[in-house]
Amino acid sequence: MIESPSDNRSSDSRAIAARFAALSHPARIEILKHLSASRCCSCREVVDHFDLAQSTVSQHLKILVEAGLVRFEPDRQRSRYAVDHAALAGVSASLAALVNSCCR
Repeated sequence: MIESPSDNRSSDSRAIAARFAALSHPARIEILKHLSASRCCSCREVVDHFDLAQSTVSQHLKILVEAGLVRFEPDRQRSRYAVDHAALAGVSASLAALVNSCCR
């Protein structure tokens, strides 16, 4: 099946919206800032930095990973998380393109 250009735009819009949704919670923004300050962190290191339950931090990290903004790597007994800087730059470019197209 061949996708039409409007199908591609719809798919792109859904992907952008998913990333914006992942950024819509203040704790996830703070987690991204924390992860950006180091090469990678374990969930425990993130939990130790915030006044949030481990299960809450894990859920926020899961949302960021599913949105493609954070990379996840299993590392023996721990999981390692790191910001996907290219994906985050893509969010910035998408927002700039949206603003430019709406404000001509």
